[in-house]
Amino acid sequence: MSGTGVATRFRVEITGTEEDWSLGDWNKVEGLSVERDVHEQREGGQNEFVHRLPGRAKYQNVKLSRPITKATADVAAWVSKVKSVQRTSTATITVLDSDGEEVTAWTLQAVFPARWTGPTLESGANQVAIETLELAHHGFLEGA
Repeated sequence: MSGTGVATRFRVEITGTEEDWSLGDWNKVEGLSVERDVHEQREGGQNEFVHRLPGRAKYQNVKLSRPITKATADVAAWVSKVKSVQRTSTATITVLDSDGEEVTAWTLQAVFPARWTGPTLESGANQVAIETLELAHHGFLEGA
């Protein structure tokens, strides 16, 4: 079933900063979306319809989740190093199939960590320790 995005692996890499960061594989990605404001413009003498024009684009934060791994330390290091938005920073989220081959990818521009939540640790609990990373960005790069 190679070539389809049914696997649960998403690789995330940060580039365009002082150093590149591989944030490892993730199990869940949410928020890959764009929404545009729609402006309606009435034209005098045109009673058949109202012109609908695209306005400003709004991008949701992208939320990544996974059980903690050795790459968790890299995430924490990257989060602690980012102090401001760098216009050159990008995050590439790559969907991998069950064979580890790329299915598709999205590249986010001017990306920075909006929030990182580490796992809740409890010695008596029989649960997987989950981390969550939210990436804020200024949109998708063309051709990505």
